[in-house]
Amino acid sequence: MGPLDGVTVVALEQAVSAPLCTRALSDLGARVIKVENPAGGDSARYIDDVVGGVSAHFVWVNRGKESVTLDLKTEAGLRTLHRLLDRADVLVSNLTPGTTAKLGIAPDDLATSHPDLIAVEIDGYGQGGPLSHKRAYDLLVQAESGACAITGTPGAPAKPGPPMADASTGLYAALSIVALLYSGERRSVTVSLFDTMTELMGYALNYTRHTGVDQQPRGMGSPAVAPYGAYRTADRRTVVLGTTNDREWQRLARELLGRPDLADDQRLRTNPGRVEHRDLLDTELAAWCARHELAYIQRRADEAGIGNARYNTPSDVLAHPHLAARDRWRDIDTPAGPVPALLPPPVISGYDPPMGAVPALGAHTDRVLAELGLTDEELRALRRDV
Repeated sequence: MGPLDGVTVVALEQAVSAPLCTRALSDLGARVIKVENPAGGDSARYIDDVVGGVSAHFVWVNRGKESVTLDLKTEAGLRTLHRLLDRADVLVSNLTPGTTAKLGIAPDDLATSHPDLIAVEIDGYGQGGPLSHKRAYDLLVQAESGACAITGTPGAPAKPGPPMADASTGLYAALSIVALLYSGERRSVTVSLFDTMTELMGYALNYTRHTGVDQQPRGMGSPAVAPYGAYRTADRRTVVLGTTNDREWQRLARELLGRPDLADDQRLRTNPGRVEHRDLLDTELAAWCARHELAYIQRRADEAGIGNARYNTPSDVLAHPHLAARDRWRDIDTPAGPVPALLPPPVISGYDPPMGAVPALGAHTDRVLAELGLTDEELRALRRDV
């Protein structure tokens, strides 16, 4: 049995934030009923068609769910949604601003109509501010929160590759749900992408508040510590080396580089000094790495207790021996047939995540609605309303 066996989640969701939230709950054993518009469903189904006609985004965050199609613009569709909510423990939504209020299912509404329901609403900017009305996508919120300004290189800001705002917000929402289920309390929760990203900007915001300095993006490096970065090797690979404290710096300089002169240099004795002279350190490390092959550098770094990694492409990660050795891949069913998917990150002793199928649009409508006691005539009437 999973930790959330017996928990039913209804999801009015699109894109990534809410779908990742509910997929995390499904991975823990919850039943997730994804309610979609019959006219196309979740728009994330169509971002691309690379997984046999289904988008890579959709396959990533929608396994293990049941797809039910309802037209919530009709009285019958909305009435049926309420019947689903009568039996649910949680409602998760991330619709466009104001949509749940128009449908009468905003958290305040549900506190009256479904007082035993945990109502979770994910939005872009939170309520009560000048941006509350705006649509919010991952890139937009990353730009608004300052994350793009500390990513990339000076003069060439960039968006972090993974959808950090969407993913982190979804996981904060899932954490809130698990906490409320554990406590037994039935409360409403709102989580915004903007609040999540400003939380993740905590170090940068604290630094700027107390120094008045906007830190510049450092590419593969870090504005906080040095040396810490990516360097080309003699065999045209890229190694990533880093230190996080003065003891590691001493080992790197003496044992890895064989440079006691750098270890004894008073300018480099502490991290603030090394940050000030990072160009000197990067030049020395780049020159040393350029003389040695990747495997040699990583072996020597491991022996010296220096953190290191190989710069990998997505293709490299798909074939990563560490994932294979730890049996991290499973096949899941999709509308296009079985495809490999990674197990969820938590490894819970004695529990195998269900790794359920990615649903076709509306695949579970009749079965789920029959559980509510809808008659064949009522089901036919719902279809006629589409």
